[in-house]
Amino acid sequence: MAQKEGAAEQGRVKTDDSLGAKAMVGAPTAGGGVVVEVREKKGPLRAAIPTMPFPLAVICLFLNTFIPGLGTFISAFSVLCGAHCDLISERGVCCVFWLNVAAALIQILTAVIMVGWIMSIFWGMDMVILAISDGCRDQGVPQDV
Repeated sequence: MAQKEGAAEQGRVKTDDSLGAKAMVGAPTAGGGVVVEVREKKGPLRAAIPTMPFPLAVICLFLNTFIPGLGTFISAFSVLCGAHCDLISERGVCCVFWLNVAAALIQILTAVIMVGWIMSIFWGMDMVILAISDGCRDQGVPQDV
């Protein structure tokens, strides 16, 4: 008990394997600790999805649903037109454009075996989710994510 209190006073962070998140030692919760931070790690293709205006994101989702890869291909050009993306600061606009084109080609080529079609729909849904979260941030609405 004294060890737990000492660790809590020092503010050490310990990983709780059952939760898969960082937890403060000694904090009372049902899972055994308080979640300090949870951050989603995205791969380069996933991080290259641009944040577009909501109507354009919905159009890209619609196109990706019926013609796999077409909405993703159009979203690649939105990067050249100034759409924001997390990866632009690290890799540049040109690289993000080509990553989106590569994602579109993967979706088109694998649509025959249904993988690309499903990936295309999820890509479009991510575009809409990013557009909604960006709209909430612009309007000052607190996010529950």
